[in-house]
Amino acid sequence: MTNACLFSGGKDSTFALHKALASGIEIDLLITVQTQNDFSYMFHYPNIEATKLQAEALGIRQVIVKTKGLKEDEVRDLEQALIDNDVKLFVSGAIASEYQKERVEGIAKRNKMKSIAPLWHIDPEVELKEIVENYEVIISQVSAEGFDRSYIGARIDAQMVERLRELKAKRGINLLFEGGEAETFVLNAPLFKKRIVIEESETLWNGSVGRFVIKKAKLTEK
Repeated sequence: MTNACLFSGGKDSTFALHKALASGIEIDLLITVQTQNDFSYMFHYPNIEATKLQAEALGIRQVIVKTKGLKEDEVRDLEQALIDNDVKLFVSGAIASEYQKERVEGIAKRNKMKSIAPLWHIDPEVELKEIVENYEVIISQVSAEGFDRSYIGARIDAQMVERLRELKAKRGINLLFEGGEAETFVLNAPLFKKRIVIEESETLWNGSVGRFVIKKAKLTEK
């Protein structure tokens, strides 16, 4: 039987993984879903291939599951992957999305698995403080009013947090992007044995949606 983490490579799944490990839960497997849908209801789209470097940095085996990303079908694809890998417990980075939490808990209930969401209803300021102080995280996609090209590929540091607070006041965004406003990618974290360095990238911007595409990256000593 396997303990798994649903791992997208973003700040929430990485932070949830770290909190689970810190609580004494052993994680044997990272399950990463690669969707063909740019705006999946459940899963990250950008830079999934680069999560292989994160898995290597963590020293945890990874399985990448491909899905067309159709609503509800993508949930069944995740469920089948959990069954195929004999998962008994899985960790997710759910924070406030009832849609996501209901579906992962439904999977757990149907298959007598245990679902753990260490970040559920976490104070955004608490997570952001941890991210700024101990992680290296960049914004990999933006798709909400108020964001512009300057956010794409930018690091979430103290200055960026202040910009996000201003956007929240003006536009009502969720500071942790739980409304789908943006996605992130982790370059370094406390449990990474090495950090990721991006060697080649491309910024895509169409006036309302922007994406940071990692084209080439490597692991280096911390």
